[in-house]
Amino acid sequence: MKKFKRYQLTIALFSIGISTTILITGCNSSSGSMVQAQTAPILPVLTLTTTAATTYQEYSASLEGAKDIELRPQVDGTLDRIYVDEGAYVRRGQALFLINDRIYREQYNNAKASLVAAKASLVNAEIAVTKLTPLVQNNIVSDVQLKTAKANYDVAAAQVAQAQSLVRNAQINMGYTLIKAPVDGYIGRIPYKTGSLVGLSTPQPLTILSETKDIHAYFSLSEKDYLQFSSKFPGATISEKVKNMPPVELVLADQSVYPEKGKVQTVSGQFNSGMGSISFRASFPNRAGFLRSGNTGKIRLPDHVSKAIAIPQEATFELQDKVFVFVVGDSNKVTSTPLSIKAKSGSYYLVEDGIQEGQKIVFSGFDRLKEGAVIVPKPISSDSLFKVKPL
Repeated sequence: MKKFKRYQLTIALFSIGISTTILITGCNSSSGSMVQAQTAPILPVLTLTTTAATTYQEYSASLEGAKDIELRPQVDGTLDRIYVDEGAYVRRGQALFLINDRIYREQYNNAKASLVAAKASLVNAEIAVTKLTPLVQNNIVSDVQLKTAKANYDVAAAQVAQAQSLVRNAQINMGYTLIKAPVDGYIGRIPYKTGSLVGLSTPQPLTILSETKDIHAYFSLSEKDYLQFSSKFPGATISEKVKNMPPVELVLADQSVYPEKGKVQTVSGQFNSGMGSISFRASFPNRAGFLRSGNTGKIRLPDHVSKAIAIPQEATFELQDKVFVFVVGDSNKVTSTPLSIKAKSGSYYLVEDGIQEGQKIVFSGFDRLKEGAVIVPKPISSDSLFKVKPL
């Protein structure tokens, strides 16, 4: 009887041990699942869609006034007066420089005196012809004398014409001593001072006058970009294609965008053989006079895309000069995928290859993610990213 009770007690203890083991095992299993659920990060996930976008290609540009006119002396002499300062805005016809005109004034006076003498000789010759004409008609004198008188008259008339030409030439030279502004514009650097000897052989101009009501921006396209330009815009000729180009923007040296848009006007007739590029010219209105000749910047050519996959740059990461995203796959596992970037538009990448519409990517918080990690996706709407303004 005692043996039976002992056996019964052993069975009971064994049953309790099994139950305890099952309970502990069950608790460990449940605990593991809970731990795994707790360690999977909750991250925002973006479903990719297509959108209209505008990309920009930028080209370095140099700016020049619509007219940059070199003002050079047309006569030799000393610079007596400088009426303007560097950077001044002048009007057409305004006096700028005065070259000593005394020698040219004397030449003018001498030419006028010669003209008076020539006219007097012409009058004498005319009188001689008038006197001899009736005498020849009445056979009082030989017609040879009349012919001689007429020849002298022709010589006197030619001398008058020559003297008049000398007067006009002297007037022109005297006028060249006062240099006036041919157009409205801004005065450039003035390398000479009062008293400097200037003339036709002077290597530098007195100054450069820039008419900046419109500014020309010169930029160059590579041969590849030029061929793309030729096929992108409609038109049978290059001139027609240029007319169909959209307005362009000017990015200034401080990276700000000039408020006025410009228009591409001309294309150079040939490629630069040394650079392998061809020059374009765009024109920008400059009513406020903010832009000046010699400024630099960048021309932005827009390219409108009706359907493109745009990814915020903050949803990407770079590795060895390549751009990657974490794509969310089956079982919410993430896989790093390289992208082929077509262009940038603001803070977005336009993707050419690597992902497709409808796929999901991790939007943020992926700095510690590893390949194959499991996440808890938190969907975000793409509308909230693109509704502020179109690309």
